[in-house]
Amino acid sequence: MEMTLPVKQVLAADCLLGEGVLWDAERAVVWFVDIKRHRLWHFDPATGSNRFAEAPAAIGWAIPAEGGLLLCGLKDGIYTFAPESDTFTKLGEVPGEPIGNRLNDACTDPWGRVWFGSMDDSESDTSGRFYVFDRGEIRPAGPSGIAITNGPAVNADGSRIYFTDTVGQKIFVADLSEEGLGEVRLFANTGALFPDAYPDGSVVDSVDHVWTGLYFGGCVARFTPEGKLDCTVAMPARDITKMAFGGRDLRTAYVTTATKNMSADDMAERPLAGSLFAFPAPITGFPQVRARLS
Repeated sequence: MEMTLPVKQVLAADCLLGEGVLWDAERAVVWFVDIKRHRLWHFDPATGSNRFAEAPAAIGWAIPAEGGLLLCGLKDGIYTFAPESDTFTKLGEVPGEPIGNRLNDACTDPWGRVWFGSMDDSESDTSGRFYVFDRGEIRPAGPSGIAITNGPAVNADGSRIYFTDTVGQKIFVADLSEEGLGEVRLFANTGALFPDAYPDGSVVDSVDHVWTGLYFGGCVARFTPEGKLDCTVAMPARDITKMAFGGRDLRTAYVTTATKNMSADDMAERPLAGSLFAFPAPITGFPQVRARLS
């Protein structure tokens, strides 16, 4: 079922690969990245003010952390970012990662751990896998042997985590607790529903439904907790990368998009592609926990 909602462009960011959108409740701003342009954006919906900081390498994600910092995943490792000075400080590399890989997409769980993925920067070799950053310690956790990792996404009570294999057109789920991760199992085969589109970043709403952007799909899709397609929301762009719940009531959906695979004819057809979009969500999200650094 397609849900008709008033989608609007809120920032003409001209992203090559907009990604990693999230709501920073403390600052009341939206953060997102343009991976290929090495930009970390923030947008204030109350005033419309916005700007970006130049990252020292391709930046896959940025998550609010303790001490007023953001924790960021770049091509060559984990960094902190200080918004007041636009300063990136490297914490360390991810052990064992091939030189051709980069980091891609992340989320926190209720305990402040950060779950993230790596991927082949050329998007072909199955050298990507998932990790957890737990108060400074990085260890493998979750599926491996993936060309493009996406997600991950954790539900509100931390009982479930979702992992996306974008090229494989599948979303997986595992039980989660403070003690660790359970067995990974198939959640949704999106390729059977959207054969020409690829599941990208995901987020869970307050009633445990999973929303995912569909690259080459022109929409976001919502799945029930059982993995059944519930509805789609059409977007003014083709390549939809991620959605987040924001606003003070967590009822505004913010969506990032990309243009790196679009031709001149594609851009003429969808000239707003690469923008940050928003629409009134039919359900709320839930507050995101800040990353614990130590």
